[in-house]
Amino acid sequence: MANVTFKNISFRYGSNQILKDFSLEIADGEILCLVGPSGCGKTTLVRCLLGLNKPETGEIYVGDTCLFSAARRVNMAVERRNIGIVFQDYAVWPHLTVSENVGYPLKKKRVAKAEIAQRVKDTLALVNMSEYANHLPSQLSGGQQQRVAIARALVSNSSIIVLDEPITNLDAKLREQMLEEIREIQRKSGTTILYITHDQQSALQLCDRMAIMEPDGNLCQIGTDEDIILRPSNRFTFEFIGVSNFIPVEVEGGTLCLKPEGGRFPWPDASLPQDLSTKEPLEVGVRPNDIVFDPDSPLKVKVTRSVFLGSEYDYFVTLGGKELRVQQNALDAAKYGVVREGEETGIRLLNYRFYPKKEVTGV
Repeated sequence: MANVTFKNISFRYGSNQILKDFSLEIADGEILCLVGPSGCGKTTLVRCLLGLNKPETGEIYVGDTCLFSAARRVNMAVERRNIGIVFQDYAVWPHLTVSENVGYPLKKKRVAKAEIAQRVKDTLALVNMSEYANHLPSQLSGGQQQRVAIARALVSNSSIIVLDEPITNLDAKLREQMLEEIREIQRKSGTTILYITHDQQSALQLCDRMAIMEPDGNLCQIGTDEDIILRPSNRFTFEFIGVSNFIPVEVEGGTLCLKPEGGRFPWPDASLPQDLSTKEPLEVGVRPNDIVFDPDSPLKVKVTRSVFLGSEYDYFVTLGGKELRVQQNALDAAKYGVVREGEETGIRLLNYRFYPKKEVTGV
């Protein structure tokens, strides 16, 4: 087992700066999910860790071992880094059995046959694939092929595994199952896992901590799922993780008002934080599950769409000319009643945050 440290990593493709002075530490034995939009540099960082990309600056350590240092001219060869990698397309060889796929990295290292057989047997047991040892990949489900890929990453070095979008190709039910299995495999093996994804829901379900990357490659927040959801560091984190609504806000005559396009709604039960200036345009950000229906509220809306999703109702409502999304869990709906399409009522915002208004750029 080992921790992973990135110190001031910078990398560019030609004139395109992908990473600049990027630093991150992954604790020994944790699952850290690196989350960000496509093109933010997640895969580039992984390639630097694996030795496939050479950074311009910085250092990379696994435990006390230096894999890369620009200043000291250290750049350990790819095959010596002993980092397991699992890709989203599994990358299992179709002509090899499960055992042969898993044992291939050891065969390339010229490990003795008896040792290969034992290590493959132990690793297949760890991922619950022992009974499929002699099967070909074509005889396996997508989830089973992914477990073979994880076993292959574990067999040569169980201290660090990188999972790069490993469940994208699986259906929803299988994705849920695979996340649980990855967590169970990690619990048994104690492996440090760097999980790369743009799927926030998967990251929230799996990770010990999340690291959020902005589109420009900067690391804007790192923390537990509760930190990210309840205490977002900036507007990008609030907007990127989960569903969010944003409504323009103005102060008129000392009263805070919501000013969506086509309407003005006094908001007497809210006040601006003292550190925010009213001289710049502001918006209030609120998540769908932090909006409740209240017929007595002055914030009047019309329900344009209502969808029952089993555990909750998903509503689309209009406030002036602004469409908002509201979520109501099934228990609250049973207690307070379901709001129907076409109905007019009021809403209250329970938990919200103020942000400078986002500039809309032309296409």
